[in-house]
Amino acid sequence: MIIPTLSMRHTLLTLAACCIATTLHAQAAKPASDTDIVKQLQGLRAVPDAERGAKTGEIAREIRALPASMRKTQLAVGLAHLSTEGDPGRENLQEVTTTLGAALAETPVPATKDGKPAEPYMELASLVRYEGMTTELSDPQLTQAGTLLAENDAEIEKADFTLRDLNNKKVTLSELRGKIVMVNFWATWCPPCRKEMPDLNAIYNHYKSQGLVILSLSDEDMFKVGSYISQAKYTYPILLDPGGKVAKQFHVEGIPKSFVFNRDGKLVAQSIDMRTQLQFLHMLAKAGLTPQ
Repeated sequence: MIIPTLSMRHTLLTLAACCIATTLHAQAAKPASDTDIVKQLQGLRAVPDAERGAKTGEIAREIRALPASMRKTQLAVGLAHLSTEGDPGRENLQEVTTTLGAALAETPVPATKDGKPAEPYMELASLVRYEGMTTELSDPQLTQAGTLLAENDAEIEKADFTLRDLNNKKVTLSELRGKIVMVNFWATWCPPCRKEMPDLNAIYNHYKSQGLVILSLSDEDMFKVGSYISQAKYTYPILLDPGGKVAKQFHVEGIPKSFVFNRDGKLVAQSIDMRTQLQFLHMLAKAGLTPQ
């Protein structure tokens, strides 16, 4: 029987520690599966705002490491939808954009039956056009998507509407020339909408003396909208858009979404999704609003 000396024991313990460390490192370095990523996407809204941006960038890199597949593209699109809720930081949003572009380069998605770009290309084009991101993807569908967005914006700039507020008063967009106008689309059932509303209310109350008007449109029932607003005590104008007719005019396919018009009625900024107070102020500054 061999009795280990102190030196031998030290060597054995060192080897054991190295084995454990190697195993732990291998486990930590193991690429995330698509199931793991789905769980992270489902829990992303629960991540504290201060940590959500970094987590978004991390998930983007994990998706990019997956093998090429349609599933990878679907995950990249899902993350893109969530990444524009608030401000993840330009670096993290660029990670999302790069991942979506890479996924589409590996696995192109067919155009729709009517010849329009598939939804992932529209999402990527929106990140480029409205968030200032860059992509290396060169694809006819992406080019077509960018053209469609530009055409939509031209139509939105010419759009006009007359709707009633919760007090049954008529409000016409074109009659607000000379003021800075934000048109915001929302719903009571939409968590990101509800999250940005306190900031909208604070901005409206602070800057209405500068001629700022916020028109927040919902296609829901008047009583449901009125009950929510009265409980929340928001003071900016809430308009009812029965059937979502104005939302269709503005090519709104997801909410919340906001459009900013300057005093001449020119469309100068729009959001893809929920904005923070600082992001809203940056949008309004493009219309000439002076921070104070």
